Amino acid sequence: MSTLIEVKQLSKSFGNKKALNDVSFTIDAGTTTALVGPNGAGKTTLFSILCGYLAPDRGDVKILGQPLRHPSLFGKLTALPQDAMLDPRFSIEKQMSFYGALQGFSKSEALKETARVLELVGLSDNHHSQINELSHGMRKRVCIAQALLGSPKIVLLDEATAGLDPLHAREIRSLISTLSDDISFILSSHDLAELERLCDHVLYLDQGKLTAHNRNAPVGQSKYITLQLHEQYKDALERLKQLSGVLHVTQSQNKEYIIEYQWEFEQFDIHLLKYCYKCNWQYHQLVNGHTLENQLFQKD
Repeated sequence: MSTLIEVKQLSKSFGNKKALNDVSFTIDAGTTTALVGPNGAGKTTLFSILCGYLAPDRGDVKILGQPLRHPSLFGKLTALPQDAMLDPRFSIEKQMSFYGALQGFSKSEALKETARVLELVGLSDNHHSQINELSHGMRKRVCIAQALLGSPKIVLLDEATAGLDPLHAREIRSLISTLSDDISFILSSHDLAELERLCDHVLYLDQGKLTAHNRNAPVGQSKYITLQLHEQYKDALERLKQLSGVLHVTQSQNKEYIIEYQWEFEQFDIHLLKYCYKCNWQYHQLVNGHTLENQLFQKD
């Protein structure tokens, strides 16, 4: 697996505020990465440095093996800011073609590339639509299409589904999931449930410091599964501890249990569901490993 982004001891300050403090991580090809953290944690600063908009105070960044702002990276990494805007005076096709021309496409190439990315986002019938004719969800898809021009290897999306209704948010998640075989996405969002569906690697920033998590990585000789029940059943914690293969159970919140089980126990999820049926419990959700919320915020 090749390394797309390698960051070593990255730091950036604005006056007395340290936005990034000795940040190091790697992102491999074929992974979808979540960038998580509270407001003011340094996420926008990190995105801006990766895009070449800001220069770090200290540290080293390699993207596709090249230093920041190397000419060979042009068009290989793109970003969609949360507040990206479209010009209401021009049609979608005219705007996309203009952005294609900025990437060096000829007029005919830009039109062909525009058709390709609009088809990817499900807007192939809207070439000549004006922006004010589109719903909020369709506008967001046009912005994502802009980020896909030129077939980039890495796409940074900041709050890609913010402000969308559930249906349009689902469409955007489905689009990202479909394209993730060919493009490595880095997603910044406050919606942990959304990131849990899409991402297998998590970068958590807080006050400029970073911790990285591989959500699929095994821990020691045991595995974890998170069970959310439909309601709070009597003695559920004690009864789960008695299930064969279980090493430890903790109740992380009301109706939610983190179950540690033996590494070699195959199809434990099926075993657990059968046990729920035997106990006459209705389950709400089953997550292999910790939920992202518990992984980031649960105290030992």
